[in-house]
Amino acid sequence: MPPLPLPDGRVLQHPRDPSLVEVAPPRLYDDRLRTVIAPEARLLSHYDGATWAEGPVWWEQHRMLVFSDVVGRRTLGWREDGSVVTVVDPSAFANGNAVDAEGRLLHAEQGRRALSRTDDTGTHVLADTFAGQPLNSPNDLVVDATGAVWFTDPLYGITDPAEGYPAASALGHQSVYRWRDGQPLERMVDLDAPNGIGFSPDETTLYVAESNPEGLPRVAACAWDGESLGAPSTFATVDAGIPDGFAVDRRGWLWISSDAGVVVLDETGTRLGVIPTPHVVSNCAFDAEERRLFLTGEADLWILELR
Repeated sequence: MPPLPLPDGRVLQHPRDPSLVEVAPPRLYDDRLRTVIAPEARLLSHYDGATWAEGPVWWEQHRMLVFSDVVGRRTLGWREDGSVVTVVDPSAFANGNAVDAEGRLLHAEQGRRALSRTDDTGTHVLADTFAGQPLNSPNDLVVDATGAVWFTDPLYGITDPAEGYPAASALGHQSVYRWRDGQPLERMVDLDAPNGIGFSPDETTLYVAESNPEGLPRVAACAWDGESLGAPSTFATVDAGIPDGFAVDRRGWLWISSDAGVVVLDETGTRLGVIPTPHVVSNCAFDAEERRLFLTGEADLWILELR
């Protein structure tokens, strides 16, 4: 593996034998899910030293799973030899992470209230204002096929002092934005506590988790034709708590984090099963081959081997 093109890279944890987590087995409601998850599959714990683990993304260039310790203000990396290293330390309360077409890391920063990018010279702000006003606290992000970065901007980082710096919203709305290099930041849609975000494989549907427990917690779907975004409609709800981060696989299935674990739905919204977790799970991501599902939540990084 090539060396990290980053300023830190300290090893936090040397390889160790993954530990089996004492948790109920996956609940498989549909035979289609049995072709992906074996009934005997179990979560394995690969790291438990975070304060609040979030934002997993597979970094193929380094065969590494990058994830955030939001409260601990670190971006970490799990290597396939089992070691966990620091990638960015300190981070600006970074939450969601993504990788662009050039293999650079992107971050949704709650501290600097910004979309940022890390390269070999450090971590630099790409966008931190809209219409002349500071953003709320970018939370999660996805890169589309054109290279545009879509990100959610709820209030968490300015309302929870453990996850950012308290402040009033200067915008008065919570939105999804699209960032294109050299273009003004675009406000695409306003939602209630927008959180996790992702596209269908053909990028005709944008999915966004709305995570206000006092409202209608749901995963909303908006049609996208490359020019305009349709009105949001309810795609799915979860079995317990609120939907948080999620992953979309090559089939178009959604793997949605929640208090119940990871809820798996097909592209029509049909429930295929649930992967229970020991406690609330914040987000999930696949490796490049979709043979491993990585889950983050509280102190932990878990892995579920797939077929």
